[in-house]
Amino acid sequence: MTTRETGPGAPDVLRYTAFSSDPDGGNPAGVVLDASGLDDARMLAVAAEVGYSETAFLTPPPPGRDGGPDAAPGRGFTVRYFSPAAEVPFCGHATVAAAVALAERIGPGDLVFATPAGTVPVTVAEDGGVLRATLTSVEPYVAEIGEDDLAEALAALGWHAGELDRELPARIAYAGARHLVLAAATRERLAALDYDFERLRALMLRLDLTTLQLVWREREPGGEAGTGTETGPGTVFHVRDPFPVGGVVEDPATGAAAAAFGGYLRALGLITAPAVLTLHQGHDMGRPGLLEVELREDDPRVRVSGAAARIG
Repeated sequence: MTTRETGPGAPDVLRYTAFSSDPDGGNPAGVVLDASGLDDARMLAVAAEVGYSETAFLTPPPPGRDGGPDAAPGRGFTVRYFSPAAEVPFCGHATVAAAVALAERIGPGDLVFATPAGTVPVTVAEDGGVLRATLTSVEPYVAEIGEDDLAEALAALGWHAGELDRELPARIAYAGARHLVLAAATRERLAALDYDFERLRALMLRLDLTTLQLVWREREPGGEAGTGTETGPGTVFHVRDPFPVGGVVEDPATGAAAAAFGGYLRALGLITAPAVLTLHQGHDMGRPGLLEVELREDDPRVRVSGAAARIG
C-alpha cells in the first residue's frame, strides 16, 4: 500500500511490517524512499499521518566514509526516523522495513545507512522466498539507573520490586537509542501491561529513553526464575516495549531495543558470545513477531535480523 499526501511534491509512503513475513504480524513502519525536499516539520507531519510507531525517511548518503564502510554505488543512504510525536535517533524495525523495500527494487545484498546514531550496515538476503534483513548496530553500552528513577519507573508501570527477575538487573542499555531494561519474574506479569502513560512519558523524557524493554526469560524444563536451577543459558525471551515518548502506547516489535538488550546481556556476563538469542514480541498485542539477536566474539556490535513484508 502507498499513502499519498495531496498536493504538489507529496511523498510516496510505503507501508511494511518488520519482524514478520505476515502483514498482520510484526511492527508496521512507513518508508519514504525519496524524502528529498522534506524538512523536519514535514517529516513529522507525514509520520503523524501514517500513525505507525516510526516512519523512515531516506535521502542520498553523506559524502565520504561517514565513520563507516563505503557503500557500493546506489546502496548507501541517509536515514532519519520519526514517530508520530518526535524524531528518534535510531529505529530497528523501520531499518528492516526500509532495507527490504529497497531490496525489492534494487536487489538483495549489502546496504549502508547513515543514521543520527551512526553508521548502520544492513544485509538483505532471500530465505525460502522471504526477504530478511540483518542490521549491525552501533557499539552498545550499559549504564546504571538510580534507585529513585527505578522506583518511579516501577510505580508508573504498576509493578512491584518483588515481581522482578533478580538475575536480570535493571539497567539502561544503548545500541543506537537508550532503553530501560526491566525483567519480569513471570510471563503473567509481562502480559498484564497497564501503565500510567503520562507519568512514564515524563520519566522517559527526563532520562532520554526511547522505550522500556520489558522482558521475561523463558526457562527450559526444570528451571525456575530466580532459583539458580535453570537447565539452560536462557536464550529465548518474550519482550514488550512501552513507547509513550513517541505517542504510542506500545511498540509491537522493537529492533533497536533488541540490539540494546543483546549488548546488556553480554556486558553483564549473562550471555557469552558467540550466541544467538530469540525474542518473541507482539503476541500480547495480537501482532506476533520474531527477532533474532546475534552476538559475535570478535565484534562488540549487535546484529538483529528479521523478515519484512509489504502491507496491502
